[in-house]
Amino acid sequence: MPRILFVKTSSLGDVVHHCPAVSDAARQMPGATIDWVVEEAFADVAAMHRSVRRVIPVALRRWRGSLWRPAAWREFGAFRRALGAERYDFVIDSQGLIKSALLAWLARGERHGPDRHSAREPLAARFYERRHAVPRALHAVERNRRLAAAALGYALDGGCDYGLSARGKAPPAPPPHPYAVLLTMTSRADKLWPEERWTELARALAARGVRAVLPWGSALERARCERLAHMLEGAQVPARMDIAQLARLMRGAYGVVGVDTGLAHLAAALGAPTVGVFCGSDPALTGLYGSPRARNLGAPGRPPAAAEVLAALEAVSLVEAVS
Repeated sequence: MPRILFVKTSSLGDVVHHCPAVSDAARQMPGATIDWVVEEAFADVAAMHRSVRRVIPVALRRWRGSLWRPAAWREFGAFRRALGAERYDFVIDSQGLIKSALLAWLARGERHGPDRHSAREPLAARFYERRHAVPRALHAVERNRRLAAAALGYALDGGCDYGLSARGKAPPAPPPHPYAVLLTMTSRADKLWPEERWTELARALAARGVRAVLPWGSALERARCERLAHMLEGAQVPARMDIAQLARLMRGAYGVVGVDTGLAHLAAALGAPTVGVFCGSDPALTGLYGSPRARNLGAPGRPPAAAEVLAALEAVSLVEAVS
């Protein structure tokens, strides 16, 4: 049976978008062994996939800031040994960056990746033995699926299956029921939704008996969540959670509303009713994708109104989950 190694390291949204390609490979090649190289911060997502045998965490982000420390080089040596522990029939880099291409180059096996016209960094294509053309205008999920299909030699069929389950520790404190998870944080200021629209949405949900839960990941995000919660009766700002805990939290929610952030993509991939709020990015390329319980609203420079988001959330919450 073939042994497959996928290299998709970051970011969280990119890792989630790669999951359907893993599902395709497992369905098209029954009995295949599938391993995955991923940044340590997102290893929980790869581990949630039902068809991944071994997750090989890498810590490039952390190592870059401590190259002078012997501990970082020891960790890198341990990573190289884990990566070289076996030979693969296919090593597929779907990231298309120089850093991910170098990681694929360290693995033992025939290296596949996007060609120079398809890769995010064209120079990365020089490190692959087999290069594949992937249209750049497609959604990220479909780009990953097409690359894997070309590398592994099968025709795509079937729908988009993320293959994820919300395993792991429960959230540290049980939220009120029913509850909605509001993901207010994102990496770019132009992706933020105005705070007054968050409060308008949360108050409308509270009037329907649904309390707001506002998770966070940094001190700045926590301050924003606490500022919003102060204006909302019954809103909860929980202790910081890891990805596995957040997955459990979102899977049990009445619904999830999030700006363009990896956690919103994870919520949709897990089958939670999810509305993506887009203010500074194009949902056609990186929006919530492949779930009947997900909706995208807004566009660059055109953030949606709170009433639109509420109506969309109520609509997707009525769609039955597919087990």
